Amino acid sequence: MTTSPATSSPKLSARRRWTVLAVCALSLFLVGLDTTIVNVGLPAIGHGLGVGTRDLEWIVDAYTVVLASLLISAGALADRFGRRRVFQCGLVVFGLASLVCALAPSAGALVAARALQGVGASMLSPVALAIVVNAMPDPRERARAIGVWASVFGLSMAAGPVTGGALVAALGWRSVFWVNVPVVLAAVLLSVRFLPESRAPRARRPDLPGQLLLTVAVSATVAVLIEGPRIGWGSPWALAGYAAAAAATAGFVLAERGREEPLMDLGLFRRPAFSTAVLGAVAVFVALTVTLLLTTFQLQHARGWTPLAAGLASLPMALGATVCAPLSGVLVGRGGPRRPLLLAAWFTTAGGALLLARAFLVDDAPHGAGGSHGVGGLSSTGGLSGAADLPALLLALLLLGVGFGFANAPITNTAVGGLPADRAGVAGAITSTARQLGSAVGIAIAGGLVAGAAPAGLAAASRAGWVVVTVCGLFLLVVARAARRR
Repeated sequence: MTTSPATSSPKLSARRRWTVLAVCALSLFLVGLDTTIVNVGLPAIGHGLGVGTRDLEWIVDAYTVVLASLLISAGALADRFGRRRVFQCGLVVFGLASLVCALAPSAGALVAARALQGVGASMLSPVALAIVVNAMPDPRERARAIGVWASVFGLSMAAGPVTGGALVAALGWRSVFWVNVPVVLAAVLLSVRFLPESRAPRARRPDLPGQLLLTVAVSATVAVLIEGPRIGWGSPWALAGYAAAAAATAGFVLAERGREEPLMDLGLFRRPAFSTAVLGAVAVFVALTVTLLLTTFQLQHARGWTPLAAGLASLPMALGATVCAPLSGVLVGRGGPRRPLLLAAWFTTAGGALLLARAFLVDDAPHGAGGSHGVGGLSSTGGLSGAADLPALLLALLLLGVGFGFANAPITNTAVGGLPADRAGVAGAITSTARQLGSAVGIAIAGGLVAGAAPAGLAAASRAGWVVVTVCGLFLLVVARAARRR
């Protein structure tokens, strides 16, 4: 992705510029929403299609892995062939894939359709941001627009479980995909009417070897994390997965170093601030997705909550993210990224620690009659201790939402700060890729922890996950330190 000016950029009125932002933000909301909206519906999808936990992990990660792998290439294609054209193509692909998801007769078909959704989504997020940047040449107005952009992304990720829970409860799990279709149709019509076309003055050549190696490296890593508990971490298949991931990663580094116009500028990683910011983006989204998935399984499988009730339980997280995301942008603008990063670190750490403590205190004894089995061998009845620990859960989710809200803007600022314009776009795209990679890894970690657990043992099985969330929060202190030294 690049934020270079277009070869021909007509001057737009203020009203038209903010309309461009609204249309592009709508696409970003869809991308973020579909990263998390499916989580709360996973138990219902599992029951509807008759599949276990690992198949459900692939339903989520097929989207995020493809999205993470193609983000940078999609930006380069848009620079060459036209940003509005690629953006509209992404909308069409995303909408058609959503339609296939809603009609999927099997888990395999749903996984394939989710991967196609990821292809469409990769043409929306970085391309739409480039359209916004190009439409707003004034630096102050552009800064405000990017602040709105970051807020919309945080809101979409946090709102996913609430929206998904309401849709699943009212219309069934297929509705979480049906809802995309009219929104995409509206976005296509608005893009035809309001979005200007633009291209980079000098588009980069496609890097097909780099793209292939990056996709293999990401896919192999996530596949081993998802399938490792089932096939055994020392099995021949697992060893082959390790070798494939390592070989693809090494090949990617060698290939990128030898190209004049690489897919990913590896020289950026020599900057400690950039490297830690990228790892920080991974950590934030690992923490978010681990929390969402473990909470969903505990509340629905162990407590017997409905999807709507489980989605509503995540409201404190959505509220914290919604309030603090724009505040974080203000703090970054006034005093740099260090203060909001520190706030993100301490709130995320506190939320993870509270969830860890809660996992040791809840009653694992099952209650309720019956013993029928649901997703992944988990009982569809029984549960943990009543609602006695509910305030602790809601408080922990609020703390994590606040941490998530404070994290996004300063991480992006730390990654791109001090870079020239021709490198800032690539740095931003790498950070976006890191976020999606974190989502995929988080799903794989959480799914591996609960895949074989009975409802009575979900609290104990989740403890390692809450340790991961807490460690991710502590790592943000390292990112804050690097931001201070920049």
